[in-house]
Amino acid sequence: MTTSKYLKETIRYVTIIAGCLICAIGFNIFLIPGHLLSGGISGIAFIVYYLTGAPLGLQLFIYNVPILMIAYKVFGRKYAIDTVIGMSLFSIVLDATSFMTDMSVTSDTLLNALFGGILAGAGFGLIFKSGCNTGGFDVLGAVIKKYFSFDMGTGIFIFNVLIIALSAALYSIETALFSFIGIYATAELTNRVAAGFNRQKSIIIVSDHSHEIGKQIMERCERGVTFFTGHGGFTEESKDILFIVANLTQISKIKEIADEFDPAAFMIVSDTSEVMGRGFTLSKFGYKEARRKQALSEAVAPPISKK
Repeated sequence: MTTSKYLKETIRYVTIIAGCLICAIGFNIFLIPGHLLSGGISGIAFIVYYLTGAPLGLQLFIYNVPILMIAYKVFGRKYAIDTVIGMSLFSIVLDATSFMTDMSVTSDTLLNALFGGILAGAGFGLIFKSGCNTGGFDVLGAVIKKYFSFDMGTGIFIFNVLIIALSAALYSIETALFSFIGIYATAELTNRVAAGFNRQKSIIIVSDHSHEIGKQIMERCERGVTFFTGHGGFTEESKDILFIVANLTQISKIKEIADEFDPAAFMIVSDTSEVMGRGFTLSKFGYKEARRKQALSEAVAPPISKK
């Protein structure tokens, strides 16, 4: 393994541990003092903890053993190893920080639900972003999706609804509702962090003046464009379709350019994340600079001999 790979793996494990720690803080400082539940297997562990005082981390490890066996059988060795790493680290960190339950920050149940859910979601998001998982219903959801073509998110949602119903039966409707808020916050932050905060806008423009629009976007916004060839369904005419990824602040300028050349241009703007490459994670080339380099290259190129 090269030095860069060692560094990459080191950063990965540091991120996983940081995710476990952030999640544990959310559990121990907010959710437990608020007597609230989390989603998935954690929700069951919370209930048992409130009834018996059994350590959360140890419970989660035990409950995840059969799920680990399923993961190994269905998804193979690598997925199982990642599951073992995630669930072991999370269980250890969760119990090692259990003393934090005496450090309750607020007695407001809503604040406990919100901040507990936010921290848990941020922690889980970092873990998932690092290519790891902590076992639980996420693995079961993946199994269900593979064999029954059932949406993973829907499966996990159904499991969590059962946890909420059990919470209402054992404690109160109010506890269940506040727990639901925490679970929702966890799910939202998990998705946000796992998908990345590097959010941009992807734009598709269909117009008879695509080349003029594209040229102006490159000149005035210094944003690269890509052309696709399309075929109109009604007119059966071939058209060049523009594809652009831009920052939020550039959207209005791009709309202005498109409207300037073709007020009837068909445009789609949608959210996108984890944009990588030239102009985003790599330094960009300005359109004018690229044109100058091209002109210089053509000027110094040797003439083609004619026979």
